Amino acid sequence: MALAVGTVAPAFTVKDTNGNTVSLSDFAGKTVVLYFYPKDDTPGCTKQACSFRDAQPEYQNKDVVVLGVSADDETSHQAFTAKYNLNFPLLADTDHSLIKAYDVDGGGYAKRVTYVINPAGEITHVDASVNTATHASDILSKLGL
Repeated sequence: MALAVGTVAPAFTVKDTNGNTVSLSDFAGKTVVLYFYPKDDTPGCTKQACSFRDAQPEYQNKDVVVLGVSADDETSHQAFTAKYNLNFPLLADTDHSLIKAYDVDGGGYAKRVTYVINPAGEITHVDASVNTATHASDILSKLGL
């Protein structure tokens, strides 16, 4: 079961697509959309990532950070990012520490769940019923942006 609205988002530090160290605390004071997905370069995950890619200017204009998370490694994320021109970071959760902390373990992969974390670090929205094709615009609507 996903974490509840009102929960303080678990802290994390992992590597992103380019091998940079990324921590939740890097985004203190910003709204963060942290979306978990099962696997790079699969049909549903590609639709979902491309929906965020296409909506990225809207997210940036609202000062909202988008981070995708899967258990894939940096090399896989680099290939996925290059193939689909993704314009936001993917986090490599190869040890499943984020997947476990955010309670989205699907048995070796991440369940498709999205958390919106407010500038104070609290979870304000949880979406576990994702329409991969429209997910990015669905989240913007839920946020009233």
